Amino acid sequence: MVAPDELVASLVPPPTFADVSFASYRPNPGEPSQAAAVVAGEAFAQKIAEVRSSKSGWFRKQQRGAGLYLDGGFGVGKTHLLASIYHAAKAPKLFGSFVEITNMVGAIGMAGTVERLAQHSVVCIDEFELDDPGDTMLLSRLLGELFDRSVSVAATSNTLPGQLGEGRFAAQDFLREIRQIADGFQVLRVDGPDYRHRDLPAPPAPLPDAELRERADRLANASLDDFGALAKHLATLHPSCYRELVKDLAAVCLSGVGPASDQAVALRLVAFIDRLYDAGIPVLLSGQPGNALFTDEMLAGGYRKKYLRAISRITALARAGEPLGSNSASVA
Repeated sequence: MVAPDELVASLVPPPTFADVSFASYRPNPGEPSQAAAVVAGEAFAQKIAEVRSSKSGWFRKQQRGAGLYLDGGFGVGKTHLLASIYHAAKAPKLFGSFVEITNMVGAIGMAGTVERLAQHSVVCIDEFELDDPGDTMLLSRLLGELFDRSVSVAATSNTLPGQLGEGRFAAQDFLREIRQIADGFQVLRVDGPDYRHRDLPAPPAPLPDAELRERADRLANASLDDFGALAKHLATLHPSCYRELVKDLAAVCLSGVGPASDQAVALRLVAFIDRLYDAGIPVLLSGQPGNALFTDEMLAGGYRKKYLRAISRITALARAGEPLGSNSASVA
């Protein structure tokens, strides 16, 4: 298990978004909401500073933390904007995925998490989602504690706050908590098509097993694992360890790829793919393509958006891995 201080220290934008800014975001001219999101993000970054400055001074009234919620489909640049908010804010500040934040609570407890997060001016949470009643209760309390301590929170999601949890559990039984979460945020919709799929071909065809092994041998710092063995190994690790698992890899090669055997395996794969995407690590596959990881039944269920995000991301990583290690490509 990763130590609490190491968990906190790891909460920074992934390498893909390490150097982004509002200036480097390129709004789609046909989607006015994207340009509006840049303006709102810049204003929110200024608000963070104002809220934080209210914490000091004998006669100043401490302000409640501000909240900004960027809602939109896959690949419209929400994470780019969230990372831009992080980079524009003054330290100390944190950036993590929703799963990483909830995993932190699971690892060090609510009190320990609040104590550590409350020291920061802003907590940026990527891919906010509520999958079960436990998450709903946990996030309602955590966000309330942070807002009360003048910590601002920026978040991204594919689901509007009032609709979080729908299709996953009996959301109507937790409307009070869901409303408390929603009330803390200014909600901004970011529209547009997924840039990862714009004018691009279908996912690369899987490689024959022999070619996958040959390519893996040609690549420096590439892993080669059986897909089923990887799925079993992920089950032995806390998801907070997945980032370390892929650290410093140049490529991930997986043989025998096929549909996840059950929902638990599928959700662990989503978390693993998120860490690969965060780190910008290309993948090479044999067996079936990445868009076959989740069954039709899974895609029709409550985790549909989570699975579609994972498919979008592994498809992008497979395209990046397509030329690696081939006879015609230069080898690192």
